[in-house]
Amino acid sequence: MAYMLRSTALTNYIEIARSVGLDPYKELAEAGISRYALLDPEMKIPVDSVVRLLEASAEAADIDDLGLRMAETRQLSNMGPLAFAVREEPTLRKALESMVRYLHLQNEALLIRIDEAEGLVIISEEIQAAGTRRQAIELAVGVLYRTISLFLGAAWRPRSICFMHAAPRNLAICTRVFGMPAQFNQDFDGIVCRASDLEQSLPTYDPAMAHQVRQYLDTLLVQSGTTMPDQVRKLVFALLPAGVCSLERIAMHLGVDRRTVHRRLGDYGESYSSILNAVRVDMVMRYIENRERPLSDVATLLGFSSSSTFSHWFGREFGCSVSKWRAREAKAAEDLSSS
Repeated sequence: MAYMLRSTALTNYIEIARSVGLDPYKELAEAGISRYALLDPEMKIPVDSVVRLLEASAEAADIDDLGLRMAETRQLSNMGPLAFAVREEPTLRKALESMVRYLHLQNEALLIRIDEAEGLVIISEEIQAAGTRRQAIELAVGVLYRTISLFLGAAWRPRSICFMHAAPRNLAICTRVFGMPAQFNQDFDGIVCRASDLEQSLPTYDPAMAHQVRQYLDTLLVQSGTTMPDQVRKLVFALLPAGVCSLERIAMHLGVDRRTVHRRLGDYGESYSSILNAVRVDMVMRYIENRERPLSDVATLLGFSSSSTFSHWFGREFGCSVSKWRAREAKAAEDLSSS
């Protein structure tokens, strides 16, 4: 399906593109995005188009940190309905939980997962989109960091900033945005912080206003018409890398039993198995593009019991081994750079 997001996702794209020597309107046209989208914050645009725009712009400017440059000056007001969800909660923890609940209103393809253990919280992000999405992920993590730091203050530092992709050629922009070095080639994209950080009280909280905001956002959420296959797909994306993805776990998250999930998916001609396989096909590319990542790690992240099971599945889906796929992609990149 085609996921959509609010055009505010491209806030300050024009300025950043010009600052690195690009014609932003030419890049927008080539990505199939109308320039008028930037004038209407309520306009929805395809996520895949935005991902392509960011990657193509970074390549054209010969930089690998375009997304971080865009994230650097983001404000809560750029988040649309999510700004209300975040501001009208008593603590930062509740604000993040509210962000997860209403995220669909801002970006249908972005997933946020919050896990806690031993006094630490992992806030991971995933984008359901085709192709390479380095810039989109760095933009998303940068905006998340900005959101938290706007409440905790400029002096706040998380325990770590993590990215699944390889490090950029130059770390200066990344270090400036986060105020600390990030870690690359990790198992997830996101932020690790102390659990105690999330207990910070928010001065904007007003119980009466919060009740009205929730009613308003819940109405918008119902009107957005999220289907059962879409809900299951998002949960698979979120749970699979953590090694806790199963039909039973998904049914638990949705508050129904597994037979209900099976029946409702069947109404759309889908099944848990078909969605799981489609998600694996989508996710595997971003994992194997990083040649430093062992295939055993890829197998684990995709929920396979062994490397051999993963290799068999990959060969069936793509008609070649991972090593042959990587060699073919490397040659194509080499031919492109020499042309």
